[in-house]
Amino acid sequence: MVESIHEIEEERKRSILSSGNDEIDKRLGGGIPLGSLTLIEGENDTGKSVLCQQFTFGGLAQGHRIAYYTTENTIKSLLNQLESLSLDVSDFYAWGYLKIYPIHLEGVEWRPEQMKSILNLVANHIKTIKENVVMIDSLTMFTAYSTEDDVLDFLTRLKNFCDLGKTILITLHQHAFKEDTLVRIRSACDCHLFLRKEQVGDRYVSVLEVSKIRGAKKTTGNIVSFEVHPGFGLKIIPISEARA
Repeated sequence: MVESIHEIEEERKRSILSSGNDEIDKRLGGGIPLGSLTLIEGENDTGKSVLCQQFTFGGLAQGHRIAYYTTENTIKSLLNQLESLSLDVSDFYAWGYLKIYPIHLEGVEWRPEQMKSILNLVANHIKTIKENVVMIDSLTMFTAYSTEDDVLDFLTRLKNFCDLGKTILITLHQHAFKEDTLVRIRSACDCHLFLRKEQVGDRYVSVLEVSKIRGAKKTTGNIVSFEVHPGFGLKIIPISEARA
């Protein structure tokens, strides 16, 4: 009986992407289900990139190969940022388990046709890589000059990749689209994590709300608060303290 419980637990761990943080995983019902498309949404400075990087660290520790597309960092600055959060992945990068793809669109003509081509290029690249976990941080840069249909088509392609075994996480600024478009984007995703800032005493903390997790029970509405400390990383704030 004990062995069967252990086997069930091991099987469950193999079916999820862990954040590497027990408290966050607990709020997610164990973690992000593999083969899912996850939206991490929030305002500026709410911790979207930090959460994405946390899942990168957790996934690498599990043995996943990860591709990280970043519109905000160079390879060096991303590795340094991870190290500053006590999420040192330099060895994983050196051994090829982590691939980092900076997306800097200098000299690009900012018009819908051009942006549609770039979204297609990104999707085609994701289709060909061998990494099974993909981070896109962030989608916001593409949205200002993309049509709603082009972005939804892009998400549909990503969802198809997930059906074939990839696990994809996307960060998006809350005000990148009008609310009705955001509703459609959220609906297209299997999982939706929402981040906001709240004031606790004389400081602000990030609050992660689990809006949707595919296949999970009793996770919707789960909340976890955290702070980001340079040199230490992500620190969970107890609910009692966050509500004080």
